[in-house]
Amino acid sequence: MKSLKKWPELLTTIALLGLLLYGALFFLAPGYSCWPLYFVLGVGIIPLCLQVFKKALQKDFGADILAVLALITSVILQEYLAAVLVVLMMASGQSLEKFALRKASSVLDALAKRMPVSAHHQLAGQIKEISLADIKIGDQLVIFPHETAPADGTVLEGNGTMDESYLTGEPYHVEKAPGASVLSGAINGEAALVIRATKVAADSRYATIMTVMQEAEQKRPTMRRLGDQIGMYFAPIAFLLALSAWGITGDVTRFLAVLVVATPCPLLIAIPIAIISAISRAAKEGIIIRDPVVLERLPTCRTAIFDKTGTLTYGKPQVTEILCAAEFQRSEILQAAASLERYSKHPLASAILDAAAQEKLPLPKATEVSEKPGEGLYGMVNGRQWNLTSRHKVAQKWPDLVRGLPSVAVGLECILLCNEQYAGLFHLRDAPRTDGKPFIHHLGPAHQFNKILLLSGDRASEVSYLAQVLGIQDTLAEQSPEQKVAIVRAETAQAATLFMGDGINDAPALAAATVGLAFGQHSSVTSEAAGAVILENTLLKVDELMHISLALRRIVLQCALGGMILSFIGMGLAAAGYLSPVQGAIAQEIIDFIAILNALRLSLQPKIATDMNLKG
Repeated sequence: MKSLKKWPELLTTIALLGLLLYGALFFLAPGYSCWPLYFVLGVGIIPLCLQVFKKALQKDFGADILAVLALITSVILQEYLAAVLVVLMMASGQSLEKFALRKASSVLDALAKRMPVSAHHQLAGQIKEISLADIKIGDQLVIFPHETAPADGTVLEGNGTMDESYLTGEPYHVEKAPGASVLSGAINGEAALVIRATKVAADSRYATIMTVMQEAEQKRPTMRRLGDQIGMYFAPIAFLLALSAWGITGDVTRFLAVLVVATPCPLLIAIPIAIISAISRAAKEGIIIRDPVVLERLPTCRTAIFDKTGTLTYGKPQVTEILCAAEFQRSEILQAAASLERYSKHPLASAILDAAAQEKLPLPKATEVSEKPGEGLYGMVNGRQWNLTSRHKVAQKWPDLVRGLPSVAVGLECILLCNEQYAGLFHLRDAPRTDGKPFIHHLGPAHQFNKILLLSGDRASEVSYLAQVLGIQDTLAEQSPEQKVAIVRAETAQAATLFMGDGINDAPALAAATVGLAFGQHSSVTSEAAGAVILENTLLKVDELMHISLALRRIVLQCALGGMILSFIGMGLAAAGYLSPVQGAIAQEIIDFIAILNALRLSLQPKIATDMNLKG
């Protein structure tokens, strides 16, 4: 199998050596100069013809058919040098394409090479080497200094740092202590760590990123399918032009010269290389492309829709004020609320727990804790029933309590009830991102967005405040997930939409938009809803993705139009008799090389340009 994969490189080498020997014998022993050409044709012509015949049986009629036709015609006309050059073109074209694809996929290759093949399993004080496939959830694994984490897990022993830049896009080391999460693929620092595996290796974050990128490279966006379709039309047009040159002039070598120049079409090689190059470049910037269609559609989007929490804010709310009913102490209600929040996954839970930790309050045990959707958080603490809920839910279930509640203020809030009586209220605030305002302000001038919409399930006062800070005119607050989907669909019916959210709560809205981008290192990279996942929590990465997609569009157009124009100019010169078959082969090889080099530009350029003014 490996020898078959390397056959194009081997045939390229044989053809080059044959041409060198031909050149040497042409001057030293002219009578024997064609023997190296015969050898190259004997080795290469049958495999190449069978390869193209197999494609034809699969209804893949492309420019390679012209190559075989040119090859057979060259042999019939005894143009052996031209025939060998066609063999070299076909073999080197495949070799160049494979090299370019490897170069374009360099980040994926780097990811694959970083992953260890085994793990250190600790059991009963003994450490044993096991394969990644044998790791089970709950296994204790030792990660020695400078080793790569083999699976996702939680630190049990040790204190140190890990480099997670390949996984989160954040270029700094992350502190690790008992209880901290570890991502597979992260590189350990100076201290050994013992972790408990929370996922098997195949389901860990590193493996899922690898899988998603490999799947993305196999998907075929419209621009790639367009290249295949143009290639199907290119072949008969080139053949008709070659026939016309022969029919009008009566010179069969012109027929051959046109076919040689048309072999192979650079468009077919360049477009898939450009797409994979863009996927790899995005990964290098901490952006995982799940579906390459994102790169194609992003420049067409004219309406930007933002979720609030975690997208335009940091997603880390803080308690700014605690109000108490007359019969309760501040510490008492904070202690009760934090005792309940230990068992909650609500975004505000961490804020209340942090506030209790700052005041060093002991947290009594909570029992009978429940958190039913739409009812808030219930539980027993110190023999009393406590309920953390919203003002809206209080109005629905305990309308008599509404009068005794403090007036509505800007920001987020949680209301705490004790035995179904008002006990206290927490005011919280989630800070806007520093890059939010400059990003929003540059979307129109730089990327032709006509509408910016803030769509959130939060209270209208909080959404309005954030919109005012960031300069957003259109807002829709207190929207349920179902309402969000309907709104996104309505906007998409009017113009192409870009929706940016956290990838979990916003999954239906992400799927409904023209392009869905999921934010944050904690979003699932395998989420079916998002077309791409931004690993680093910064809007600057969205701008970089926009520039990558714009650059890809420019490169594809250059390869498509430039390659086709150069090929037709070459065919015209060949038809007019200005290019011989040998000269035509050399000209086409130059065209292919230029097209591939252009397609690789995204992989080769050191930095992605951005036009965001972070001070604005």
